[in-house]
Amino acid sequence: MPVCRPLGNGLREIRSTLSGGRLARIIFCIAGNQMILLHGFIKKSRKTPRTDQETANSRKKELET
Repeated sequence: MPVCRPLGNGLREIRSTLSGGRLARIIFCIAGNQMILLHGFIKKSRKTPRTDQETANSRKKELET
């Protein structure tokens, strides 16, 4: 799987492996020429939790208003 992948709705996810085999994810968007970090979390399941994606979506909407 790539290090960075699109999640839809202008969101992208960066994958990182931490010590102890933990997996971290950062959800971000691009605004103009800036990368805006919206949400970060430690993965505990295979899929990206819906609540984490919703958090990133709501923060992105705040930026757009």
